[in-house]
Amino acid sequence: QVQLVESGGGLVQPGGSLRLSCAASGSISSISLYSMDWYRQAPGKQRELVAVISSGGSTNYADSVKGRFTISRDNAKKTVYLQMNSLKPEDTAVYYCHAERVRLVASSLNYWGQGTQVTVSS
Repeated sequence: QVQLVESGGGLVQPGGSLRLSCAASGSISSISLYSMDWYRQAPGKQRELVAVISSGGSTNYADSVKGRFTISRDNAKKTVYLQMNSLKPEDTAVYYCHAERVRLVASSLNYWGQGTQVTVSS
């Protein structure tokens, strides 16, 4: 069993910051071979990809968060982070951590966290 546990969500005023963490545990010795992502889902909307960090450390972001969010990883701690600055009400959503490892001779491995609520409101 592999668990991804998100933390760091909460209520913040517009313009504020939050740092989300996603810690991997269980039968996973390392996340170094995994691409790690953050998704979010707002009420009544589809889940959307927010940020990706590859196993090699390259990053990509949704246009809506570019310049405001930063994804990073600490393989030694088996943890991925999402630093969110200049938060807007439209960033309100449940944020999910996702890990994927593509394997050449077997099906890919995919794991999801339970999500953490981020609410941006005055």
